[in-house]
Amino acid sequence: MAKSGSTFLALLTGAAIGAGLGMLYAPESGEETRKKLGENARRTQDDLNRRYKETSSNLSQKARQAKSDFEQRLEETLSSASYKADEILSSLETKLDELKRQNAKFQKDRNETGTGGNKSNIDESVASKKGKKGTTGSASDNAVA
Repeated sequence: MAKSGSTFLALLTGAAIGAGLGMLYAPESGEETRKKLGENARRTQDDLNRRYKETSSNLSQKARQAKSDFEQRLEETLSSASYKADEILSSLETKLDELKRQNAKFQKDRNETGTGGNKSNIDESVASKKGKKGTTGSASDNAVA
């Protein structure tokens, strides 16, 4: 875009210089020369206005396209993130259900074996272990018991 602008500016500069030199050496009256200068100025202004409108239109179109592309990519990213979040939640729910089943089985097994977390069962287990140590252990083990 900048290259075409530089080329256009060089073309206009060259045209203006050529027109100016041509008018200086032309065998016409001052009134005719001023008229030609005015016409050249109007044509140049019209050309600049046309180029400005074209450039402005192109930039606006490119900005709209960039906005549309950005919105589309954002929507795709959000959709993908939402899908992945759903997958993670589903996986976590599956793991939680599995842990609940394992916990229920563990609780059932504890209740069936009689080690339901009862303090007296724990005390009995500790006492029986201490009794075994007392018969074969050292004096320091007996002191702890």
